[in-house]
Amino acid sequence: MELITAHHMIEAVGWLAALLKLATFSMNAMIPVRLLAMASSVCFIVYSGVFQIWPLLAIELVLLSSNAYRLYEIIALRRLVTHMTDESETDFSAAIAYGKKRVIQAGDVIFNKGDRVDSLYYLAEGRVEIEDRNVSVAAGNIFGEMAFFNKSAVRSATVRSLEDTVVYELDEKRFTRVQYEDPEFAMAVMRTVTRRLVANAAQTQGSQPG
Repeated sequence: MELITAHHMIEAVGWLAALLKLATFSMNAMIPVRLLAMASSVCFIVYSGVFQIWPLLAIELVLLSSNAYRLYEIIALRRLVTHMTDESETDFSAAIAYGKKRVIQAGDVIFNKGDRVDSLYYLAEGRVEIEDRNVSVAAGNIFGEMAFFNKSAVRSATVRSLEDTVVYELDEKRFTRVQYEDPEFAMAVMRTVTRRLVANAAQTQGSQPG
């Protein structure tokens, strides 16, 4: 009798695992999805271990590890977003590790208005000017990022170096990689884009006749 009861309990664990797995498809939020998936994997691991279903056991061990890591990433990113305020200092130095270094002489054009968008730039040394806008960018900042978020996919201004300059160029592939591997860099870029969009909108509104 005890053997039959134990067998039924393990079978119930298997059914619970299947139900939890199905429940993940009804979830929209990522944290509940990962938690349910992990609970399902734990149940399947117990079930497959008792009944010696080794392929299922191997798959669920991999899925459990993968979902645990993804859950950690989501929670870490949430904490990062929570703690990043408008007053916090932006740090784009990760671009040095991922970008392609370019040394530009004073007076040289980095890109022209109307050029096809292919990169954004981290300014490590020197100073550049965004022509037609009378805006200069100092070392430690990024420029050229706005075009990545523009449907026209062409440069809206010419950028020229005002002095000998060192930049790190991130094409779309490198930019995507650093966003994925360094969420803090991605958030810094998004905050910069948001601030500049707000500033541009305010400038445009202020220039309109009252």
